[in-house]
Amino acid sequence: MARGVDLVGLTVLALLSVRPSHPYEMHRFVVDTHKDYVTGLPRSLYHAVDRLVRDELIAAVQTSRAGRRPERTVYELTDEGRAELATRLRRLLEEVGPDSRTFTAAVSLMGCLPTAEVERALRVRAATLEGRVVAADAGLKGLAESGLPPVLLLELECERALRAAERDWVRGLLVRLEAGEITWTGSLNRELLGWIDEEPHPREEQEKHQEPPGPLGDDASRLNTPGSPL
Repeated sequence: MARGVDLVGLTVLALLSVRPSHPYEMHRFVVDTHKDYVTGLPRSLYHAVDRLVRDELIAAVQTSRAGRRPERTVYELTDEGRAELATRLRRLLEEVGPDSRTFTAAVSLMGCLPTAEVERALRVRAATLEGRVVAADAGLKGLAESGLPPVLLLELECERALRAAERDWVRGLLVRLEAGEITWTGSLNRELLGWIDEEPHPREEQEKHQEPPGPLGDDASRLNTPGSPL
């Protein structure tokens, strides 16, 4: 996780903006959709839920138990949480940071924002990237003219190439958004999570016979098993 950026918490807020959910369902969605920027599962997700509850960004709305399954708590997004989600996403889409995972996460979850807000944020990012590419070109030219050996410029050339590639991708995405090739209705469509329901999942059927609930509560202990796809 990028320092200072809670990508796990961001993902929890985004998923709860679609519908109330319990941690196991959110864990399944993260794993099954290969959101690889979310690390440390499942404990990181449960810790993120605890932080978000403490900060009053999410709230527990229901606790239930089905058959032999451990007790589960369903959480929903508060008004403060919805505003915080929008703020975090806009910032990650706009700001160019040292860790590419933050932008990957923001792109993955940007359907939580209206398309107009996404376009504005991406235009800010594209302008920032263009400025960095121009600055890198000027810096490289000056260093080359000073007689610095080319081998010592490779790091700067690589950084310049990466920023230019990202700039071009963002510009292309903006073209597709403005042309209506990519659309969504204000927030993530509920159908994106609809395929994850309360029917037993293959991993759930295997895990539910392994061990009783642990100190994290709910069904966290069943999730703390090796071999996660992430």
